[in-house]
Amino acid sequence: MQHPGAPSPDILALLEREFGADLLTSHDAIDARSRDDSGLCLPPAAVLLARSEAQVARLITLANAHNFAVIPRGAGTGLAGGCLAETGGVVLDMTAMNRILCIDSDSVTATVEPGVLTGDLRRAAKAKGLFYPPDPASLDTSTIGGNAATNAGGPACVKYGTTRDYVLGLSAVLPSGELIQTGTATRKGVVGYDLTRLLVGSEGTLGVITKLTLKLLPHPAHQQCLAAVFSGLDAAMRAIISVMTRGHLPSAMEFLDAKCLKLVGDLLPEHVKGKLVGGSEALVLIECDGTEEETARAAQDIEAICRELGALALIPAPSDAAREEVWKVRRSVSTRIHETCAVYIPEDIAVPIGRIAEMVAALPEVEERFGVVIYAFGHAGDGNIHLNLTSPDEAARPRVEQAAEECVRLALALGGTMSGEHGVGLAKRHLLPLEIAPVSLKVQKGIKNLLDPNNVLNPGKLFPEGPASGKE
Repeated sequence: MQHPGAPSPDILALLEREFGADLLTSHDAIDARSRDDSGLCLPPAAVLLARSEAQVARLITLANAHNFAVIPRGAGTGLAGGCLAETGGVVLDMTAMNRILCIDSDSVTATVEPGVLTGDLRRAAKAKGLFYPPDPASLDTSTIGGNAATNAGGPACVKYGTTRDYVLGLSAVLPSGELIQTGTATRKGVVGYDLTRLLVGSEGTLGVITKLTLKLLPHPAHQQCLAAVFSGLDAAMRAIISVMTRGHLPSAMEFLDAKCLKLVGDLLPEHVKGKLVGGSEALVLIECDGTEEETARAAQDIEAICRELGALALIPAPSDAAREEVWKVRRSVSTRIHETCAVYIPEDIAVPIGRIAEMVAALPEVEERFGVVIYAFGHAGDGNIHLNLTSPDEAARPRVEQAAEECVRLALALGGTMSGEHGVGLAKRHLLPLEIAPVSLKVQKGIKNLLDPNNVLNPGKLFPEGPASGKE
């Protein structure tokens, strides 16, 4: 499929007349939209800071008429290059469309524009006693529209599901420039094909979301956390599985492997540090929510399960302050990995829960074969493992990339997937045929061709059509 590129100087002049000061062409504006958190750097020809649905529709209509690419973008917190302009084109920055239009306490829904920050929505809902559960790590900097485009997840997925589970309906501009409304404002609706679920997770290739109606929940009255250290990941995973099979559904179940635990060990209480003597220990973090009585009872039961299964040390966190200290350990892992290496490739494979330990046990052989260091942590409750493949030497990047592909192959062999929540974008598109069968790939490309025959909307994403350039 042909990839439209940058608009010509004459078309750029047309766009400046059309959009005025909202079309940005300065060096600083271009540079700010040339990157996300993937490590790629691919500058667009221009940026439209969209302020209305009409502007979005007009830009895409002009793109079809004059054959240039349009690349939708939220806050740029993605890790797969999905919002970058590989062929130039115009980045469509949606962050200025950032109003919370309504929080309806009677219907328990929110209506928002795509540029609303996820954390802002959570806080606005909480002020009315309501809860928006999706909690990606970047919730204070990522936008709802970007979360929907990538079907973002987070630790709460184990109990509450991903962004897709909360989008009841949306408005979007199709690649043709036409406006479409999908879904309903109701909790049920089975009329016609489910276009809402098709657009959510399509990484900006099938439409530009301009408004969303989101399901909310009553806000949990109380949260309580427990961390436990085990002699190894096998024992830690047995505890996770036992908690789930004995009738508990925590709101978060996280794990750190031995390498990660060593990186952040200084943040642990003194009585726990003394237990880290074998070098193979693993940590699990389990959080429950509900009424104060429910969470206290669940935490007590989970602590008993951990003791029964041989926990070396326990860190109860019944208060908000104690919870924050425990979560600080988990959140500090990525930052410290960044600080210790020159090359850093984040993978987010997912495997069946019962095979997490098997997946992590296969990593030392990959490390030895490719000369890399791999850190494993993530969401034990849903099998989503964040593998951080690293090297202290930039010249080793090709080996690190080869090791990342090998990890994807291992995950697929265990019945898993190459991406639990980061998406495909540019960074993983060459791996897509490893997971998606030819017939399925043909169907998916057919949907793209049907909705976007000129391939103007986010061209080059998802499908394996050539390597991305622009590594910094």
